Amino acid sequence: MSSITFPHGASTSQSSHQDMADSQYYSSQFDGSSGFQMNPLSSHPPRTPRVSAVSSHMYNSSVYEKDELSSNLDAESIDEEEDVRMKEAERRIRHEEVWREIVLTSNGRDKAFKIIQYSIKVYLLFHISVTGSRLLRKSSKQHWEQELVKRLTSAASGLSFSRKCLLLFNWLSPLTAVLAQQSVPFSSNNTASKESQVPRPFLHAVLNAPPPVLLELVNAISDDLYTLSLLGILSKRSGDRAARLSDWCWFFATLVGLVENGVERQMNGNLQHEAQSRLYKDSLSGATAKSKPTSTKVDDKELARLQKQDYWLQLTRAKLMMDLIFVSYDIFRLKRARDSVKAFTGLIAAILSTAKLFDRHKSALTKALGVTL
Repeated sequence: MSSITFPHGASTSQSSHQDMADSQYYSSQFDGSSGFQMNPLSSHPPRTPRVSAVSSHMYNSSVYEKDELSSNLDAESIDEEEDVRMKEAERRIRHEEVWREIVLTSNGRDKAFKIIQYSIKVYLLFHISVTGSRLLRKSSKQHWEQELVKRLTSAASGLSFSRKCLLLFNWLSPLTAVLAQQSVPFSSNNTASKESQVPRPFLHAVLNAPPPVLLELVNAISDDLYTLSLLGILSKRSGDRAARLSDWCWFFATLVGLVENGVERQMNGNLQHEAQSRLYKDSLSGATAKSKPTSTKVDDKELARLQKQDYWLQLTRAKLMMDLIFVSYDIFRLKRARDSVKAFTGLIAAILSTAKLFDRHKSALTKALGVTL
């Protein structure tokens, strides 16, 4: 039986089909000894291997990274909510409420009286310089101006005396700090037994107290002695000596305050420089406003806090400089422009110290209201 010949020399015999099948399905690349192989002619393509979900979530390090990221996000959301509450609380606080809290304390009333006292003195300087010659020429027609000057002078003197009475017993605060050091036990021998531990004597605690505390203590006691002389309890001579000692203590305490302020400003400047350096490095990394890392936001807040602290340190330095000029006129008995300089420096110092006190009370009220929101 002859076979049918097709174009290209192809044969349709059964043997040729079997040989083709054998060559396709049992070639060397599909050798069973080489391992399991999928049929490439199958209608189902080979499935890609999948990593176990348990191993990828329990043993992979990305799990810890995700936990850290979620904790950072939670911390950021909490900080943002707290900032929103604080801003809302600060918006609700009124100036009248802050002044109410200020005048509840003797220190706050002292600052309020000081502003009024030196405002009167500054007004009297301008009033007398403008109307002084006219009052001498027309004393009969300008009697009400003379009466006004007399009343304002008496008011300024009365406010000064009231302030001194408000500051009575101000020495209790530094004395408490000294006694707190006295209560710390020490051992004469190098043993830790309770029998060998005895409290420090008062004189030992005073000698080991910080110099600013001692200056504040002596200054407050001298001020009280001068106030007692104004009340008539002590003699005028004793009061003048106490006032002289108080001025010297105030002078040295102001110098110490200026030195401490300079050190604090230097430390604050170093911290600001470090925060700015970190922010500059983060900005070079290409972080945008929406993709800022947690460290960048922390540095932003820290830098804002340091800048605010430096602002108040500058105000404190200006206030200390005004105090130094004021007390120098009493210490060195300067006469040139005495009334004018003391009036202006006293008013500026009163405004600066009141601003610090106002900010402190406002911050306390803001925190108290922010907790309730």
